This record gives sequence, C-alpha cells and structure tokens, in this order.
Amino acid sequence: MSLDILSSQTVPLTDKQKYSFNKLQKRIRRNAGKAIADFNMIEQGDKVMVCLSGGKDSYTMLDVLLYMQKVAPISFEIIAVNLDQKQPGFPEHVLPEYLQKLGVQFEIVEEDTYSIVTDKIPEGKTTCSLCSRLRRGILYKTATRLGATKIALGHHRDDMLETLFLNMFHGGKLKSMPPKLVSDDGQQMVIRPLAYCAEKDISQYASTVQYPIIPCNLCGSQENLQRKMIKGMLQDWDQRFPGRIESMFKALQNVTPSHLADNSLFDFATLRTQNSPFVDGDIGFDQPEFSAPETPRPSPDLAIDVANI
Repeated sequence: MSLDILSSQTVPLTDKQKYSFNKLQKRIRRNAGKAIADFNMIEQGDKVMVCLSGGKDSYTMLDVLLYMQKVAPISFEIIAVNLDQKQPGFPEHVLPEYLQKLGVQFEIVEEDTYSIVTDKIPEGKTTCSLCSRLRRGILYKTATRLGATKIALGHHRDDMLETLFLNMFHGGKLKSMPPKLVSDDGQQMVIRPLAYCAEKDISQYASTVQYPIIPCNLCGSQENLQRKMIKGMLQDWDQRFPGRIESMFKALQNVTPSHLADNSLFDFATLRTQNSPFVDGDIGFDQPEFSAPETPRPSPDLAIDVANI
C-alpha cells in the first residue's frame, strides 16, 4: 500500500490529502524509476550503499529504493550507511532507531572529521569543501569494505541545475552533476536516483511523511552563500516563469557541441563545406524558433539581483 509509510503520522490525513499524497508519491517513484532505467544505475545482483545523512533528500531516496527493490524485475541489495562525523549535538540515536524500525540493513560509520576540519579551517570560514572531501574518502573506503557495487547519493534535479550555474558563474565551466559517474580513483560507481525529481516534490513528500530530519548546520559552518543565491534565483524563476526549470533541465540532455566553443568536443579546425546537408549546420541567418514566449509572473518579494551572484 502506497500509504503505509504514513501509518506513524501524528495527524491523520483527509481523503483529499491522501489523494494528493498518492499522486506525489507516484510522480517521485516514476521519475526516479525513469532515471534509474535511463542511466542503467542499478543492475542484477548489485549491492547499493545508500548514503543517509538524515536530510529530506536521502530519506526520500531510501524510501524510493526500498520500493524499487520490491517491484523491480531484478534483484539487488540495499545497505544504508550514515557517517557520524562527531559534530557537537549530533543526535546519534535518530537514524539507528529509524532504520531498525524499517528493518533495513545499515551501518553507522564513526569518524571524527569535525575535529580535523575545525583544526584546519579558520573560525568563521566555510568548512564545506574540506568536510566534503573527507566524507567522500571515508564513504569510498566503506563501500569497498562492504563490497558495495553502487554508491547512491540523494542529489536531485535542482542540485544539478544549481551546480551548472555555480560552475558557469564561478568556475568558468559548463559542468553539472551527472546522474551516474565513476569516482576519481576509478574504483567506485556513484549513482543519483533522484536526478529527475524536483526538490519541491521531495520537500512536500518529506514534510507529509514527517521524517525525523537531522539539521545540516550542526557544524556551525557558514552556509555556502553562492549556492544559496543561485537556489534563490532558480526558485524565483520557477515561480515567475512556469516551465523554465524543466526546459533548462531538458537542455542538460540535449547538447549540441558544434554550437558551443570547445575544441576538445568538436573539431572546428578541420571543418569543411560539403555538397550534402550538414547535420546541425548553422542557421545563423535565421531567428531561432521556440514554442511560446515566457510570460513572467510578478514576484517583487523574490527578486534576485543576478549581477551580484
């Protein structure tokens, strides 16, 4: 039953709320299933290490993968892993209690990266970069020890778009988060099953299910202000220009290297004319055609100064 996950709710849902939740749940499962199939994320016999942070995204990912495990035509294992980095105030009982209740195989890895980070990074500076590198290394070692063939991370569609703009605005790269990649050491396969899922759907789902969310700011580090600004920009666009986010994400899957300027992706040097039609040839004398112009919705409270991002 799709509503079983709501059985522990303190406030029962109305029939209308149950109907809306069912639609939301089906949409998230459908989008995740399509991403898994499109990128061949999970295969027969895989052991998937689900990285669980205690946030809405990783809880939702675990929920979706447990469902997929029941209905998929293939067999695969799931083990949930949480990294306890010994941050002050970390509620170490929350995840074990939740996972035991689910009956999910899990492991809590304890590594005091907090002390390392606070020793290396001056007070008041953002610690996210070093913390992320340390966490990644520990999770890779854990996956090897557990014999996991896939490492599942909870990044979603909006994370991928935010990363695209972060790299363009601040890194000079046209680069996002791939739904599937091999680790830099070549030993691990990383997957993002929520790649097609919208953050607003995940937020609504997690709020309805009432997951025991663990705050992500226990370390006291300053928030990544650049990512926060870009997130605000995208949320503003989503409200004022319906469909723009979906169109931008579609662009990540519809790349034309010959119409960019990267010589490593397209051989401009040897480009020659020919007597037959040229695929993706230039239409520089024609105006590009789009289905319909965007009609902005006024939203003065959410206005973002893009020049300051």
